[in-house]
Amino acid sequence: MIDFLDDKRAAVNPVRWGVLGTASIALERTVPAIGKTSNATCIAIASRNLERARTAAAQLGIPRAYGSYEEVIVDEDVEAVYIPLPNQLHVQWSERALRAGKAVLCEKPLSLNASDIATLIDVRDETSGLIEEALVFRNHPQWTFISEVLESKQIGDPVAVQGTIAKRFLNPNDIRNQPQLGGGATYDLGTYVIAACNLVFRRSPLKVSACIDLDPEWKIDRLVTAVLDYGDAHASFTASSQAGTDGWGTHQQFSILGTKGWLRCNFPFAHARPVKCRIEIGGNESVGSIATTVRQFDAHNQYALQIERFSRLVRGEDARRWPIEDALMTLEVIESIFQSARDSQRPEMG
Repeated sequence: MIDFLDDKRAAVNPVRWGVLGTASIALERTVPAIGKTSNATCIAIASRNLERARTAAAQLGIPRAYGSYEEVIVDEDVEAVYIPLPNQLHVQWSERALRAGKAVLCEKPLSLNASDIATLIDVRDETSGLIEEALVFRNHPQWTFISEVLESKQIGDPVAVQGTIAKRFLNPNDIRNQPQLGGGATYDLGTYVIAACNLVFRRSPLKVSACIDLDPEWKIDRLVTAVLDYGDAHASFTASSQAGTDGWGTHQQFSILGTKGWLRCNFPFAHARPVKCRIEIGGNESVGSIATTVRQFDAHNQYALQIERFSRLVRGEDARRWPIEDALMTLEVIESIFQSARDSQRPEMG
């Protein structure tokens, strides 16, 4: 029997969430965002260290703290689980949660290889479960607007995309700097841009070419530049985990060149904190990079928007779905990036 919801929240039947792990993205962003929604509540959190779970639960007002991830999964009151574990644990615990009848929202990247995502697709289909990769930027209204611009042919057909995302992560203990845990710029940052490119073109690229610079000590890809060939359209991006700023936000740029104009975003991907942003559009009257149209967006908590939307899906309500086939496309590109960088022969210029 559930006895920890107040009358107001119980009346709207909020989806009851459990969290596997005490990663900073959970404690600082996702769990506080759950508290800002009207259709979700966090009732349990787990850590392999029970005291750590109890501390997090006390700080965030979560009624149940567990010393193992399994305890959240078998908790009959938990309906949906959020998984912010290290990358190499995503598939294992996503599968276990699906088989336990829970809806699953798992942090990106959903896996470190495409074959594991194919396995998760089979498990999803077998269990008729609900699972998504938590690419939070897709919930921001600016991406609905971008879709509308593309569908309306305001800038014509997209023929080229360019993206940049970077931040300095220089702590050797950060999992981003541990290759065995899926560290590096491509998995951590490139995932955003690759997913955005696939959103624009609505298909996988035919070919991928890439250059990678490895950190000589940590052996992670600290700089990656890739070209995605969609046949009649191209995308290029650069991601770096040791460049740009070292503040709370990543440096981000994203632009689309169309057959009749262009579109440019100044903060397209994950917002660690809600911030106003804008999209600029150039048409026939624009010169240089001077926009003819500017669309301003208020600050939005992407994490709250993500939880609200996913919770509607849990309740069987109408909401946008992001199938994990999208994550499969992203991982196939990432694998091609690494393969291209390994295979490429770059002779010294004379």
